[in-house]
Amino acid sequence: MFVAGIRMDTTNLMLSLLFGTCGMGFLTYGKKAGQFVPMGVGLILMVCPYFITSTLVMMIVCGGLMSVPFVVRES
Repeated sequence: MFVAGIRMDTTNLMLSLLFGTCGMGFLTYGKKAGQFVPMGVGLILMVCPYFITSTLVMMIVCGGLMSVPFVVRES
C-alpha cells in the first residue's frame, strides 16, 4: 500500500512499535535513574522509525542505538 509515496507494510509498522516501546523503556529508565544516555537513546528510538522507511536500515540503526547505553556507561 502506498500513501503519499511512503511504503506502508506490516513489517515496518511492527518494527516501529517494537523500537518505540523499547525507546519508552529506555526513556523511563533514564529519567528515573537520572542518566542522560538512556534518556537520549529512548527519545531517538521513539522518533527515528518515523523517518526511516527501509526495514533493513531501521533494524541496523535502531539495533545500534539500543546497544549504546550498554557500551557508553555513565559513572
